Amino acid sequence: INAEYGKQWYQRRVRDTNYFINTNLSNTMITSTPTIQIDDISAADPFELNKQLSDLSINIDDSGVYDTQDISQDMSQDMSQDISQDISQDTQDIAQDITNEIRDQKTFRPEATETKQLADGLTLDDKTALNPNLLSLYTDESDIISIHSILAQLKRNGVRPFSDPRLSVMMDNLSLDPAGLTIPSEIGVRKFLPKAEFLAACQSANEILNQSLSSNMIIPDFPSFCSEIKKIFNGLKNFHGGKNADYIPQLSRVNPNYWGISICTVDGQRFSIGDTEIPFCIQSCSKALNYAINVAEHGPAYVHKYIGKEPSGIGFNQIALDKNGVPHNPMINPGAISCCSVIKTGECLADRFDYIIENYKRMAGNEFIGFSNATFLSEKSVADRNFAIAYFLQEHNVFPAGTNLKENLDLYFQLCSVESTSDSAAVICATLANGGVCPTTKEVCVTADAVRNTLSLMYSCGMYDYSGEWAFEVGLPAKSGVAGSIFIVIPDVMGICVWSPPLDELGNSFRGIEFAKRLVTRFAFHQFDIIQGNLQKLDPRRNQKSESKEIQILNLISAANNNDMVLLTKYFEIGIDFNLCDYDNRTPLHLAVAAGHMAVVKFLIEKAKVNVNPIDRMNTTPLDEAVILENADMVKYLRRKDGKLSQELVMAASMQY
Repeated sequence: INAEYGKQWYQRRVRDTNYFINTNLSNTMITSTPTIQIDDISAADPFELNKQLSDLSINIDDSGVYDTQDISQDMSQDMSQDISQDISQDTQDIAQDITNEIRDQKTFRPEATETKQLADGLTLDDKTALNPNLLSLYTDESDIISIHSILAQLKRNGVRPFSDPRLSVMMDNLSLDPAGLTIPSEIGVRKFLPKAEFLAACQSANEILNQSLSSNMIIPDFPSFCSEIKKIFNGLKNFHGGKNADYIPQLSRVNPNYWGISICTVDGQRFSIGDTEIPFCIQSCSKALNYAINVAEHGPAYVHKYIGKEPSGIGFNQIALDKNGVPHNPMINPGAISCCSVIKTGECLADRFDYIIENYKRMAGNEFIGFSNATFLSEKSVADRNFAIAYFLQEHNVFPAGTNLKENLDLYFQLCSVESTSDSAAVICATLANGGVCPTTKEVCVTADAVRNTLSLMYSCGMYDYSGEWAFEVGLPAKSGVAGSIFIVIPDVMGICVWSPPLDELGNSFRGIEFAKRLVTRFAFHQFDIIQGNLQKLDPRRNQKSESKEIQILNLISAANNNDMVLLTKYFEIGIDFNLCDYDNRTPLHLAVAAGHMAVVKFLIEKAKVNVNPIDRMNTTPLDEAVILENADMVKYLRRKDGKLSQELVMAASMQY
């Protein structure tokens, strides 16, 4: 060993620790980032400051001051005094530069007592506490949490951290003070935080964090699912046909090229593509919601005194009653008008409207619900048929006592003129898919029995005269509206809203119908798909944890060999055993070392905590692999982690014996 070798070793150490300086060791951002120059090697922006400093043997005392006196002592443990003398001055200069920069900006580590106060009341044994294994993926060796990495994982799994109500308290706690500097990528949110402070800040969101960070959601591989939906969306961009509803003037003027799809799962995973933020009138989709609200309030027995439960077999606006003298079902005009008469009968029109709108908003997770007065007036002006239906119902004593016919029709027209976006409508559909509980607010909006009855009628009667064919081809509860929307419910999985204004000859969205067909062709979502026997369709609900042990081993070995950190991380999140081995007793660590994937090796040892010295069928340890392949860096790393050669293990065993 000579001084020149030591200098090269030191340069390599600096290069290996080229991270972004985390100035959130306090609560303030620095305005400029120092660049460390060592013999033309730039070590700019350390990401994990303490990790770099520990690698360089630079320590920080309680006051935030770097102790440069320990450098030579620590270095001398690894190499000669000549090496230490050769580099000690450079190291001290670096440390002093960083210290001066941090002092100038007053960026010191929070006092230990301060951190303790922030963490008061936190009980890690509590069942809602964050899983420490999951948190370790986002924590460096100095217990600093990478917040932006956590937010990125939330987004990857379809959770919207900046709008999801379940995360609102946590995001408020993570926001910077108004006077503080912000980060361009996530304006107003801290990028890093000490672990204790983060745990205190996110207590209200532990449940959704555990669920999302472990990908333990109804759609575990959400990006892949969204990719398939995007393919269907793009495939329908040029799928033209049908025309806008023209019997209501306002609807005929809507741009026929609008096309959007929004999805919300029962776990609150969100995906939207296309024109998903443009308001549209929900029209007949309101019929399903009104029925659910009525049944939740009055019970099915009372509601069905005024409405039947049978498919009509006739047009949606036909003037007819069933054999019991009531409208056939609440999904066609006569039944919907009768259903409105049951809502807060006898109260003033304004209060009845407010009551329904408030329920819509709760089902939408308090997202956008509006009202188009122009559509209401337009619809009312061409409502001769609906007036005829209403007088027919009144003649046959269908309405409850005290019903004001004209006010009831006004309420019906108003509810058809309620506006939504496909994004907020998807939450409504997901609320129905989730048994009446809004996925994003966890509020019980309607009863489970009301949802069951509503979905049954949506399945059999929700698509006008196409309902029977829809049940056969698509096999999902749905309700369409003449503004071009279709509300689709996949029970216990998700809600989907598609919107495209042009309608087919039966009054359903031309593109929306084709989307639903392609959806159930690609995925096993039809209510009567036999999942176990259908190998042609994807089932996005399947979790890797349900895979057989043989498949897990195969995937782990392949991922370690191919440097697939995405799959390895996913398996770690759901608790797969990384010590599994193949028929030759070779573990993922064997394969990662043999392939020279240092990042995978570090992940397996430091995060997954695998056995560092497994022995395969050929009596080879991972360290043996590194030595055979003459991978000096790998040998050095494994030695630091107590890696052993197979001969050393045999010798140690014999000595112990």
